[in-house]
Formats: sequence, C-alpha cells, structure tokens
Amino acid sequence: MGVTKVTSAEVARRAGVSQSAVSRVFTPGASASQKTVEKVRKAAEELGYRPNILARAMVSGKSRMIGLVVSYLENYFYPEALEKLSNALQAEGYHVLIFMAAQTAGNIDDVVEEILDYQVDGIIAASVAMSSNLAQRCRDAGVPIVLFNRRQEGDEFSSVASDNFAGGLEVARFLVAGGHDRFGFIAGWEGASTQRDREAGFLDGLARAGRSLHCREVGNFKADEAREAARRMFDRPDHPDAVFVCNDHMAFVVMDVLRGELGLSVPEDVSVVGYDDVPPAAWLAYDLTTIRQRANLMVQNTVSILLDLIESPNAPPTRVKVNAPLVVRSSARIPKDWKA
Repeated sequence: MGVTKVTSAEVARRAGVSQSAVSRVFTPGASASQKTVEKVRKAAEELGYRPNILARAMVSGKSRMIGLVVSYLENYFYPEALEKLSNALQAEGYHVLIFMAAQTAGNIDDVVEEILDYQVDGIIAASVAMSSNLAQRCRDAGVPIVLFNRRQEGDEFSSVASDNFAGGLEVARFLVAGGHDRFGFIAGWEGASTQRDREAGFLDGLARAGRSLHCREVGNFKADEAREAARRMFDRPDHPDAVFVCNDHMAFVVMDVLRGELGLSVPEDVSVVGYDDVPPAAWLAYDLTTIRQRANLMVQNTVSILLDLIESPNAPPTRVKVNAPLVVRSSARIPKDWKA
C-alpha cells in the first residue's frame, strides 16, 4: 500500500494554528512567534510532515536554490571555497545545486541552460568563462549571476576576485629584491582573467625594476601540463633562478620536478612562488611562498552581492577586488630587510 503524505492542514489542526502559520514556520525569513514555531515543529515531527519546497516555490516564485558552477576541483582552493559558499548560502536559507563545466564559454552556456530549468534564484560561476548571450538569457529569466574568482571584460556580470594584478606585482617586487637575475613564469589557462592579470602584474613589476622575463611556459592550471612545462623550462643550462607559477596546484608539481627529477635545490638554485595559499602550501614538504587568496572575504562579498541582486534584479553590476597578501615561506630566497 502506498504511503499517504501528511499535509500542512493536518499539521495546523494538530498544532492548533492556522495553515498560514505552518507555512510561515517553514518559510525561511518569514515571521512567527517562538511559541508558534515550537507547536508547529512538534506537530510536524509527530506526524512525520516535510514541507513541499517545490510546491512552495511555485506559489512564491522563489525556489530558494542557487546554482553553483565550477570547472574543476583538482585545485585545493575550489573545494574549500565551494564549502564556504555552500555554508554561507545555507545560512541565508538557500539550497545549493553544484554543476561541473569546462572552462570554455560554449560549455558553460549549455550547463547554465540546464541550471535555469531548475528555476534557481541565482547563479555563482567559479573559474569559468561566460558569453554575453548567456548574460542576456539569464537577464530575460530574471536570474542574476556573480562570477567568483574571475572577472570578465564588459559590464554584463558582477564579479568577486582577489587583486590578481597587485599580487603579480608583489611577486615581482619580492623576487627582484631577492637578487635574482633570470625570471620565469608558468602560466595557467590563458582564457582566464586570473591568469592574465597575474602575469600582467608580474611583468609590470619586472619592468618597473628594469628587468624582463627570461622564459615562459604554459601549464593551463593542470598538474600534468605544469610538469611538462617545468621540464622544458629547467632542463637547460640557462634556466631561471626564480619562477612565478600561476597557482599553487601547479607550483607543487614544479617543485617536485625541480627537486625529484632535475636535482635542483629550492630555493638555493631556484626560488619558487605560487598563488592561492591552499593548505598544502604550508606543509613542510613544500613550505611554499605564495600569494594568499582570502577565501572568506571573497565568499562574503559574493553572497552579499548575489542576495542583493536577487532582491534588486535591475541593480548595476558590482565588481570587487579583494587584497591578496604575500605569504613568505622557505621556497624562495628571502631578501634582507624585506618589508611586505
């Protein structure tokens, strides 16, 4: 025999309150007295009642769901950031749907079309590129988008990212002050604003000191490609004596190649600096000097902007750059009298 679902009307009768009172108790942000909440939740527990979120969404026009899109999870930064985003949104009464997508705009467009079918109230896109056509599609659907750890040319999207240009600039200042002569850079995916801004800041910092880049390779934010990039860059007599790697995920692999395959000492032969400050950066095996992405502040700003856009869909885009400090450890030569 089938199981009959308990209705809110039955809960209301058991609790001795109105059906609208039951609805308010189970609606995030709605007002109900503590006494009413206690009576309703006691009755619901006794009857085995669970509110129908989808039905409530059809009535209210709000699903209380947020679509969260990410392109890859190999980098330690993203699982940690996604956990923080999910917790922050849940604290505001929202449920999170996570979708995986490739980095290219074509793929994310397909994924977001699928997300819109779930009637989400908003979308957070982490580490992915998006097209202007998609921006218009989401505007037409009344669904705001916030880019996390990315920015995009034009004015379609709100975004939150660390100040990647300033971070790259600080890395150059640090390595120049350390007395290095030959500077290398291992790039991430060249379609990413994070990659472009970090490299632009690094090159600008070198230029300000009258220096230039000695060599460059591309790792595409992938461990296997970063490994090959390190082999090409350092298996030569005139290899760099300092290298800025566009994120920690690749920097760990680069350090493994330098020490494990090529017999080079870090930092005596080569100084290595990364970007992100993920947990393994502090492990003694790496002790990586790196730029810290302040995930808590980035998440706080992202959630705040998205909730504001949900309430005010016609508000102009907001772009936030979060200061990203250099964390000095032992993977790079520390300049005398260094001041951050």
